[in-house]
Amino acid sequence: MEGRIEEVGRITHFYPKIGVAVVELKASLKVGEEILIRGAHTSIDQRVDEMQIEHKLVQSANTGQSVGLKVKDRVRENDLIFRKPA
Repeated sequence: MEGRIEEVGRITHFYPKIGVAVVELKASLKVGEEILIRGAHTSIDQRVDEMQIEHKLVQSANTGQSVGLKVKDRVRENDLIFRKPA
């Protein structure tokens, strides 16, 4: 049985030329974690390889912060991000 899926944030903007999504966090997130990005036209499973706050690389971010997240495919505003269960 799969573990509980936890929503960690929502995409507020996407920069297609550089493949970066701006994510408003509802829970903490760390580099190295596996995430799911889901929306009406989006279904991406990926690892958090790089995260930035105000153009500075960070290893983790907390609830309420907005982060730049490198994504491997197109995402859309209001797509949701979930932490993949272990």
